[in-house]
Amino acid sequence: MLMSRPTVIPRTSFNKGKLEYIHKTGVTRDSKMFKYVAAMETIQEKVANLEKFGLSEEEIWCLCGKCPILLTLSVEKVQRNMTFVLATMKLAASSVLKHPFLLLANLETQIRPRVDLVKRVFEMGMKPLVEDVSIATALRMSEKRFLKVYVMCHQEDVGEELMEFYEKAIKT
Repeated sequence: MLMSRPTVIPRTSFNKGKLEYIHKTGVTRDSKMFKYVAAMETIQEKVANLEKFGLSEEEIWCLCGKCPILLTLSVEKVQRNMTFVLATMKLAASSVLKHPFLLLANLETQIRPRVDLVKRVFEMGMKPLVEDVSIATALRMSEKRFLKVYVMCHQEDVGEELMEFYEKAIKT
């Protein structure tokens, strides 16, 4: 995905400080991704943003090495998603280390509606088709699979109510 943004960092602007920051991301010099890592100031800003949520610099570099596309996300998007993960989902900040898609996914059209539907299913005393599915797994499912596991497995009237709830959650 980073390869779709070739102008993020000019090839001629590699100074020693920038090379150190890029090295910390874990992206190697011979990697095709090397030239697509963001500008040093941007990297510093994004690292500082994640540090505000309690992640150590070492954890952030590890995260960026696993998922370099995080460096292309806006500070605002990361703040919105992290705030939701911490406040609404009640997950630890370190959960994004294991599940970086929590920062990548669209909060309004994917994360929030799915989290709300999963909560609704359990509030109604219902269970998903597959037991012991973590919320992280539910967020990674395809739309078809997610609906099958959480909506279509219930009686028709309950399934319709859940589907209406989910569709409203996506639109709002």
